[in-house]
Amino acid sequence: MSEGATGPTSAFPRGHAAGETRAPAAAGPITEPDRPLLIVFTLWLLVFSSASQTMIIAPILPIIGEELDIADAALGTLVSAYSLMVGVFAILAGPVSDKFGRRRILLLGCGAMTGALVLHTFAVDYFSFLLVRLLAGSAGGVLSGAAVSYIGDAFAYGRRGWATGWVLSGAAVGQIAGIPLGIVMAVRWGVSSPFYVFAATMALTVLLLYFGVPQPEVRRTQHPLTVRRAAADYVAMLKRPEVAWAAAAFFLMFLGVSVFLIYLPTWLERNLGATGDEIALMFLVGGLANVVTGPQAGKLSDRIGRKGIILLACIGLSIVMLLTVPLVTSLFRAYVFFFIIMVLVAMRVSPFSALLTTLVQDEKRGSLMSLTVALGQMGFALGGAIAGPLFAGAGYFSNAVLGAVFVLGMGLIVWYRIPEPQAS
Repeated sequence: MSEGATGPTSAFPRGHAAGETRAPAAAGPITEPDRPLLIVFTLWLLVFSSASQTMIIAPILPIIGEELDIADAALGTLVSAYSLMVGVFAILAGPVSDKFGRRRILLLGCGAMTGALVLHTFAVDYFSFLLVRLLAGSAGGVLSGAAVSYIGDAFAYGRRGWATGWVLSGAAVGQIAGIPLGIVMAVRWGVSSPFYVFAATMALTVLLLYFGVPQPEVRRTQHPLTVRRAAADYVAMLKRPEVAWAAAAFFLMFLGVSVFLIYLPTWLERNLGATGDEIALMFLVGGLANVVTGPQAGKLSDRIGRKGIILLACIGLSIVMLLTVPLVTSLFRAYVFFFIIMVLVAMRVSPFSALLTTLVQDEKRGSLMSLTVALGQMGFALGGAIAGPLFAGAGYFSNAVLGAVFVLGMGLIVWYRIPEPQAS
């Protein structure tokens, strides 16, 4: 498992403009890596473990408050603190992975996440639980973007959609398993118990990474790693039109979903009388849609291109959002609509993530993916801040309309402003 590497250069040579009609060939290896299924499974398990430990927090917040004697007003900070640390450490981790390699940053992040999850044992009040969530967020930031960056390094462009789709489906399986499993375990064995399960799966990920996943043979950053240089590299990336537009699209992707989804359960409870168990079932149905669609959308984008699928999914998603309030008049319809929404969300994520891997040179890919993750966290947080006043002041239909506008904006940016390379 050699850590040294040299490799292909950027998909976009110097001087390429975003508006050119001729797309360059994609960067990356032209051959399949050894043991591709083991690599994909390992990265899938990483995403599953990380996503699950994040998603179980929201449904067990009331249990956390009761068991640890935390006021309702303070419970939300347990979620926002995690997101804040993810954003900060994602920015810091990107240049490190470009300098020292994806495998090392994956091992570091998974090891740190395993330790942070085990430390939930010692959370006995608000401040100790906040501390372990801050530690988990730091580890999550180190891991954010690393799995997709590894795929960009290890797989040829024509196979990245397939690999990305399967790896990111781990988050959907986390959605299916995380919510019901987290509730059941927290009720029966305490709020720390769900985190032990995902500490175990993350520890298994560390072993698989160490023994079965090599460092991809790609060129790495050669200059010394300093804060000033890393900041300058981020600024230089954002000065390239296609990268700046891609960052904006990623921001809008999370912003639109956040504005629409955060108050959807509340609207369903107040208008249709949905219970907590029925909302949990809805998210399980949505997770199934993600699992089914993500890998297939990625695989299809390998054959016919990414941009068309992304635009089609954004148009469809914006239409479904606009129709939610007038047409969702029963829980059955809510399940159908949410299934469709998750299908369309998955249709965007896998192809767009694969497309992002081509926008910079190999030695800058980790920085780009970490930057977009941080912007996504910012978009999600901003969406949460916007969603509340909208819902309270103008009703849920205003959330749906604004979410649809952001979603459509993302699709138009991808279609008109981000070039798509030729598959190699």
